[in-house]
Amino acid sequence: MELRWLEDFIALARTQHFSRAADEQNVTQPTFSRRIKLLEEEMGTTLINRQTLPLSLTLAGEEFLCLCQEVTRRVAATRQRLANLAEDQAGQLRLAAPQSLLAHFLPEWLADRAPPPPLTPCLRATNWLASDFFEALARDECDLVLCYWPQGACSLMPETEGLEHRCLGTERMIPISLPEADGRPRFSLEAGVSDTLPLIAYHPRGLIDLALRSHLEHLPAAPHFQVLHESIQSGNIRELASLDYGLGWLPERTVRDDLAVGRLVRAGDARWEVPLDIRLYRRRGHAQPALEALWEALSSGATHRYPTSISSTEPS
Repeated sequence: MELRWLEDFIALARTQHFSRAADEQNVTQPTFSRRIKLLEEEMGTTLINRQTLPLSLTLAGEEFLCLCQEVTRRVAATRQRLANLAEDQAGQLRLAAPQSLLAHFLPEWLADRAPPPPLTPCLRATNWLASDFFEALARDECDLVLCYWPQGACSLMPETEGLEHRCLGTERMIPISLPEADGRPRFSLEAGVSDTLPLIAYHPRGLIDLALRSHLEHLPAAPHFQVLHESIQSGNIRELASLDYGLGWLPERTVRDDLAVGRLVRAGDARWEVPLDIRLYRRRGHAQPALEALWEALSSGATHRYPTSISSTEPS
């Protein structure tokens, strides 16, 4: 049984005439009559009293008409809800970002936007490496990538051809350690090259690890490190360092509270800090109005109202 058969029956009940109902449904009368006959066969009973003029419904037809009206009404309402949902989703911008930026940078950044752009974080991206973010952007699995980016030149940087970016802010990676009873770091970078320090490191294919290694290469008297663990997420590094397994570098935003109360301490002075940019990337030439509006607002630094759905009008 097809939905159009139910719509045919409703039209016939309203017009009480096969020809007029067929015209309403934009089919020939023979085709229309055949559909009604198939409908009666499907229901196993006579629905139309063909002996009266105008046509009338049998008792079974009256009961069936109520069902047809209810089903078509619910289908139409569901279609509208799905269309609204698709429109809402079309206006959302899929954002891929590391966990630390989602938790400690994005909320504050969005709070400064009036109104905030319609961003939907891709939570599975919190386990991605740097190359995964940009490959996903190229495959249209996300609309935007928010990431840390080294301020200096590093080798083996991800491929960003065909992309453009805006710098949203900066971050400092600071070395942290569990403190001794007197407040000194248990693992100190000031110990010198003679010592080997246990390191809770970032994944070697990640941008943060590239920036850290590049920074340390230019520092004299850097100690040797024994890498105990490699992690994509800074939260894992913070947890292991808090359990006294070694030292690690963490975004300053993520450890402000720990440093303020002395749960963690800096493992070295300012020369060990690694500056990073916080960049937002998109594919060049992306035509989605919400994204164009966001990019324009970022370029001008002005407050901007972001469209919530795709339309045929040009973004203001």
